[in-house]
Amino acid sequence: MTSAPSFAPPPPPPGSATDSPELDRPRAITAPATRGDLVFRIVLRLAGYSVFAIMGLIAAFLLIRGTDAFRATGWSFLTTEKWSPAAHVFGIAAVLPDGVLIALVALVFAVPVSLTAALFISEYAPVRLRRTLITMVDLMAAVPSIIYGLWGFFFLQPRILGVVRWMARHLGNVVPFLKVRTGDIGTSYTSSTFIAGLVVALMIIPIITSLSREVFAQAPQGEREGAYALGSTRWGMVRSVVLPFGRGGVIGAVMLGFGRAMGETIAVALIISPAFKFTGHVLEAGANSISALIALRFSESDGLSLSALMAAGLVLFALTLVVNVLAGIVVARSRSGAATAD
Repeated sequence: MTSAPSFAPPPPPPGSATDSPELDRPRAITAPATRGDLVFRIVLRLAGYSVFAIMGLIAAFLLIRGTDAFRATGWSFLTTEKWSPAAHVFGIAAVLPDGVLIALVALVFAVPVSLTAALFISEYAPVRLRRTLITMVDLMAAVPSIIYGLWGFFFLQPRILGVVRWMARHLGNVVPFLKVRTGDIGTSYTSSTFIAGLVVALMIIPIITSLSREVFAQAPQGEREGAYALGSTRWGMVRSVVLPFGRGGVIGAVMLGFGRAMGETIAVALIISPAFKFTGHVLEAGANSISALIALRFSESDGLSLSALMAAGLVLFALTLVVNVLAGIVVARSRSGAATAD
């Protein structure tokens, strides 16, 4: 028994209307813009452009006010470790690396705590507790920096001197930057880069935690369920799905925290003992940063000294802007989930 033959329609002749490549293109759908749409679009554009305008005005103000200092000092402003208004000698070669070192110390303590808290909130905490923890993290970000500074000066510093002294005695000979060279008296360990970094760490923990939690929460649900279907534990799912997906976002959050730590002023000014000699020994008394320098010297400065402070602020502004822009780029790329596409 034979089956009936099937007849396929003949292909369209070349050059016919159905063979035109224009038919493969999606049809553009346009809608006339109403007056409300135009107004809304203009308002959004103005709001976006205003950010660039404000940043440009800030940079222009600092550049104009700092021009006299740049003309008087030249490139030595970036290479001199001295700040002497009487002699008209200004340099941030000591305060700039000190500020970076304070921020790095803060990251060493803040990053593990922040990532652990973000993973617990997004993956392990019950729903009711999760809302409470998110609120507490947001409240930590709302605490004024002077409160952190006062807490660090009156509560943290007297109670951590024993730990600092133990680190200097037992680890100073092994790790060079943990060595204290000014003796074993109590004042040798106070007002140091290490203590200032601890206080700043508390201030950037909410930022890194919030951003990391949001990135972890965006991990694809299908991949989560796929990991469970293959017999993975919760930690295995986190390790194979959540962490790879959020890697770029975590890097961006850490960079944003670094930029925030670089610009911290009041808390650092309350803790440190200002010094204009960079040593790299984080446990020793004496540290500085550009933001603390501006806060402590602004009231007594005029003329060229004030211009030098504005020039220092311009350097800090440029450094923080670069860090934040790079962090924004990394965070924006991480939202697509490209880390798990392979």
